[in-house]
Amino acid sequence: MTAPTTTTAVRRRVTVRGTVQGVGFRPYVHRLAADLALTGFVGNTQNGVLIEVEGTASGVERFCARLAAEPPPLATVTAVAVEEVPATGADPGFTIRATEQSAPGRTLLPPDTTTCADCLRELADPADRRHRHPFITCTHCGPRFTIATGMPYDRAVTTMSGFPLCPACTREYDAPADRRFHAQPVACPECGPRLRLVPAAGSGVRAARDGDALSRARELLAAGRIVAVKGIGGYHLACDASAARAVDTLRTRKARGDKPFAVMCADLAEAERIAEVGTAGRAALTGPRRPIVLLRPRPAGRLAPGVCPGSPHLGVMLPYTPVHTLLFGLPGDPPGPRVLVMTSGNRSGEPIVTDDDEALTRLFGLADAWLAHDRPIASPCDDSLLRVRADGTEQVLRRSRGYAPCPLRLPVPVRPALAVGGDLKNALCVGEGDLAWFGPHIGDMGDLATLEAAVRAERHMRRLTGIHPETVAADRHPGYHSAAWARRRATRLALGRPVFVQHHHAHIAAAMAEAGLDGTAPVIGVAFDGTGYGDDGTVWGGEVLLADYTGFRRLAHLAPAPLPGGDAGVANPCRTAVARLWAAGLPRDPDLPSVAACSREELRLLERQLPSQVGCVATSSMGRLFDAVSSLAGVCHRAGYEAQAALELEAQACAAWGAETAAYPFGDRFDPAPALRAIIADLRRGTPAPVIAARFHRGVARAVLDLCGGARRATGVTTVALTGGVFANALLEDASTQLLHGAGFTVLRHGEVPPNDGGLALGQLVVAAHGPRPDDDRRKAVSDETE
Repeated sequence: MTAPTTTTAVRRRVTVRGTVQGVGFRPYVHRLAADLALTGFVGNTQNGVLIEVEGTASGVERFCARLAAEPPPLATVTAVAVEEVPATGADPGFTIRATEQSAPGRTLLPPDTTTCADCLRELADPADRRHRHPFITCTHCGPRFTIATGMPYDRAVTTMSGFPLCPACTREYDAPADRRFHAQPVACPECGPRLRLVPAAGSGVRAARDGDALSRARELLAAGRIVAVKGIGGYHLACDASAARAVDTLRTRKARGDKPFAVMCADLAEAERIAEVGTAGRAALTGPRRPIVLLRPRPAGRLAPGVCPGSPHLGVMLPYTPVHTLLFGLPGDPPGPRVLVMTSGNRSGEPIVTDDDEALTRLFGLADAWLAHDRPIASPCDDSLLRVRADGTEQVLRRSRGYAPCPLRLPVPVRPALAVGGDLKNALCVGEGDLAWFGPHIGDMGDLATLEAAVRAERHMRRLTGIHPETVAADRHPGYHSAAWARRRATRLALGRPVFVQHHHAHIAAAMAEAGLDGTAPVIGVAFDGTGYGDDGTVWGGEVLLADYTGFRRLAHLAPAPLPGGDAGVANPCRTAVARLWAAGLPRDPDLPSVAACSREELRLLERQLPSQVGCVATSSMGRLFDAVSSLAGVCHRAGYEAQAALELEAQACAAWGAETAAYPFGDRFDPAPALRAIIADLRRGTPAPVIAARFHRGVARAVLDLCGGARRATGVTTVALTGGVFANALLEDASTQLLHGAGFTVLRHGEVPPNDGGLALGQLVVAAHGPRPDDDRRKAVSDETE
């Protein structure tokens, strides 16, 4: 290429920000400059990508116009800054410079992405040198977040640093025109990570390596055995989803109760055989993020009954790594299962396992063999989970692999802060300026291993984002493990006391922030969930709040009832139902399903507890009302996992939803007594459980409309935010939204931010940004009171 003369050339310095590292952005820039006969250079910095480009005025103009309009598939350009600089004529061509390590600023790291079509073709091509390579990748696909140990993103700061490139891979890595130019995870069978199959002691399984390890793992799965499979973000426990004995064995070993399993299908056609996929579901399943998608199972599906007992949904995903693809087999391979249970590799209540030595101990007794590899995982990252609404929009229920660490654009600026979320479905969030980053899903914070995982996740997110928090925000519940951890982190970081945010205020603030509201006008927030610490010291969860980012006012709430045993009583919906009947002044007749489900000892204890309130806590929780109705209708009396009773009630309602339009009434001041009385009357008439469940769901949706109507008359506010874990219930959210839209309300619903406690940290972040600093006198007084 001939350099233009300085008399006719112009030169511009261009800084590109966004997700522009690890996505083939520099070779894209190189090709674009070559097409336009321009000179200069491009390089990574900690601020993004820096470009200087020189040539004719028209060529440079076209270059700048195309730069953000035609990025590589995984790139996201958020800002382009252009500065005129003097032309030099000194560049012999257009070059790609080495990564600059010292510049200040921040760039964005892409999430892990499913194997691209080009890599899949090479994987299956016997003539390609990466045929059957379990770690095939390029600049358009593969791991990013889970292998990165620092920024700017380069091979030296990934877990691939321990795998020196062979000459063939080095040539590809150094060639700007190659699809693998500076693809940091690039490797081949000669220089890349290696697979191995490790048998459990006494299992009778033989060890194997590389391709034999995959073949043997497939044989084990076909024989009904359980294999721990190391993926991008951690281990899965896998078994044949059509083999009842294998599924039941996995459920027993993992002590999972009746909690549904997710499944991985070999391909889309297999997914459509077992579930109702639809256009939007197909797009979600096959997109680059490859989450678990909740779908309606087909009645004639070939899955074992133990895969998703009692659930209205089946969690389905497709292969997203080469290991998964090879595990199902390429054409010509011996047949194996076409649908696998793929559940997180952990014991109940613990975080997902990522370390190979830990896997051999923590998963001992669960797996018959381990399909492992020697590429370390820098950050655990569980599978994301979402559902597709009837209107085709998506609601993320667990935001992790494929999403983390994608930033969220904030409608209001925040000072550098860390928000630690809650105790259930924990995911932390860091933010600064107009961006916030969720970390991956961590889980429930009641276990030491989970707390340690939270510490590692927090350090990893700070390292990748470069954020140095000035504030720590947490839930106001004085007994939360996350709140205690926030105090320790604030002390360790010398930040004073954390900012404590009321649980349901944080839910509503998260919905507002995701919707892009600047907080200058309040919303009617309908926050329905299982448990949230209220300002009066009781358990809230059926709340209607007038809220903005600075505060809230409680407009209405579900009439409270005692919760026998507090949080420990949540596992016994039958007791919750008896307590609700007592609070409503209704008889606890022995023939009612919930009463009959209680033992004589339980009933005697309840009859003493409820009048005296000893061992009880008052709750306005909508989640607990769903539990109570589930038991009262005879659906679920004992819960083996969170929200089991409500989930099974939703499943019953689905069966009658299309034909049943009646709605149970709620009384003044959001009193469920009339609804409970109507349910009892229907039980006496022999009304089937699906009809009762459908009428209850419609009754709650009608109550939401009535409550919001009253709030609008009192305040003039016409925007409603539906939030909290109860609104993960598809029937309730859809019915409430339709009624509110029909009455002229603007409705905010969650999309990429989970409605449950997995989205709590975002609300904490924006609320903390609008309150006083934690060392202010007013905040200190609030902290003293809430601690």
